[in-house]
Amino acid sequence: MALTLRQIRKNCDDARDAMARARAEHFALGAFNLDNQETLKAVIQAAVNKKAPLMVEISQGEVDALGVDNVRDMVDNYKAEYGIEVYINLDHSPSVEAAKDGIEAGFEFIHIDISQAKKDASHEEIIAGTREVVAYAKLTGALVESEPHYFGGGSNVFTEAFDYDEIKKTFSTPEGAKEFVDATGIDTYAAAIGNLHGQYPVPKKLDLELLQRIRDTISCNISLHGGSGTPGHYFVEAVKIGVSKVNINSDMRAAYRKTLEKVLADNPTEFAVVKLMDTVIDAVQLVVEEKIDMFNSAGKAKK
Repeated sequence: MALTLRQIRKNCDDARDAMARARAEHFALGAFNLDNQETLKAVIQAAVNKKAPLMVEISQGEVDALGVDNVRDMVDNYKAEYGIEVYINLDHSPSVEAAKDGIEAGFEFIHIDISQAKKDASHEEIIAGTREVVAYAKLTGALVESEPHYFGGGSNVFTEAFDYDEIKKTFSTPEGAKEFVDATGIDTYAAAIGNLHGQYPVPKKLDLELLQRIRDTISCNISLHGGSGTPGHYFVEAVKIGVSKVNINSDMRAAYRKTLEKVLADNPTEFAVVKLMDTVIDAVQLVVEEKIDMFNSAGKAKK
């Protein structure tokens, strides 16, 4: 059932309050990608168990497969059933038009990433597109997130290690962050400090000193993309510094696929696959709960 504009605006007000609480109480909302209803159920059950506020999110691939309105309805059904604090983020929306669709569907968080579809987009193009989404989001009060350049990696499990020296060339700078935030009016800045999309055979290293300098320079929220495969102690320190949102995808996908492959191999004569999914859901839920603990968000759901 479609939400009224009044309901959408109330949800967006609640989302702003959640981010303000995260800043004040030094926790981060986990933003967990969903591929299907099973992963959504895993995230919802983790939120219930941990009494944690969080986001579910979809990027363009899931938008194409599921549809923004269907995701809105599914999340609202679980939200009503369990009484949890959950929001929806449109992750790496590749165009202004796609971002507007998410706003109109009632998503509380919108990540506009012009460089996702156009890797060679100019700085001026990225700023102009982001500003347009920020202006349109005033319709509902949705929080807009962005960054000034393409964010590397991909939401997958990779077999080759990344070159840290090359990744460092794409790090955010305090001066660049302030210039971009001031030019666009975004609510959340996606910082690049060693976080990288995907899971790799080597752990990621976050430059927490750089994160502190960025935090000291800008007043808006800060997010970290590419949280998968990152040692948990970095998140513990990052939320103390003031990160309010952390994205997780590949760790969930790896748990889902590996567990599904095992249960299928263990049950070669069972063709009602739905009967085998509880084990898969449990594995993904465990990943989400472990991240919630790292983000210090357990027990932080609005009473």
